[in-house]
Amino acid sequence: MYLVTTATEMEMEPLRRQLASFGSVAFLVTGVGILETAISLGRYLDQHSGEVAAVINLGVAGAFVDSGVGLLDCCLASREVLGDFGICTAGGITPFNGETMAANTVFPMDPELRARAEAILVAAGHVVHSGAFVTVNCVSGTERRGLFLRDCHQALCENMEGAAVARLCQLHDISCLELRAISNLVEDRDLSRWRLSEAVAACGAAAEALIPSLIGIP
Repeated sequence: MYLVTTATEMEMEPLRRQLASFGSVAFLVTGVGILETAISLGRYLDQHSGEVAAVINLGVAGAFVDSGVGLLDCCLASREVLGDFGICTAGGITPFNGETMAANTVFPMDPELRARAEAILVAAGHVVHSGAFVTVNCVSGTERRGLFLRDCHQALCENMEGAAVARLCQLHDISCLELRAISNLVEDRDLSRWRLSEAVAACGAAAEALIPSLIGIP
């Protein structure tokens, strides 16, 4: 079984419509943020131990300025990074170090699964970028913070759940794929420039092209 996860029902609704007929696909709305995602996905994987072959995490994201990614483009994660876990100072965010405070903050994705997904999406005519994603607890409301995260992690975009999904998949030894469509740029916050509903639709369209081919349904 392939498990499709999103943070919100808004992101999941088009996927349920498009993929509901596939018996080998299950759906889970995790809730927004790292904590809710870890709780709900962890509970699901414990209750369905051995049943899930891979988790496909879908949704929207904010692209960092000058990352090469545009509005409504699709992005695949090569790795997820906890972007604001550490010590926050005026100069930015410094990771914890030392034996007593060290923590894993980088979670690689399955490279073979990502390569297959990228080939399928490109063949279907989608603009797709591949690179590092940053997971944050607090959405970046300034371009300055976005540029710091971009440069610190050589990343394309930020979201609020991906690292939790990747960590749970790592714990359960399950392949993980993350696909997001860009709803906004990470700049000084201006909601009038966001294209949230269009990004949800773009992600849904990409998933409709991707998932049947990925799991071998004609």
